[in-house]
Amino acid sequence: MAMTFAKKKEGIYELDVTGYVCPHPQIYTKKALEKLGEGDVLEVVFDNPSSSESVSAMCDSSGNEIIEKIAEGGRFTFRIRKA
Repeated sequence: MAMTFAKKKEGIYELDVTGYVCPHPQIYTKKALEKLGEGDVLEVVFDNPSSSESVSAMCDSSGNEIIEKIAEGGRFTFRIRKA
């Protein structure tokens, strides 16, 4: 179980925090977003259902927009556009 952060293509990044429990997915998401430029997209992949609420709340308070939420086979993917 290792957190990974990688550039997928120009303006699109992926953060995989599968296997981590709160508050780690939220903390790693916040740190990853700080590295991105305005308009870039971060795809966050996680498997802890309670992280869904904390990441959503963090995006609401910071102004970053969740443009897509996917739940599939116990894994979640949030696509977040950096404000």
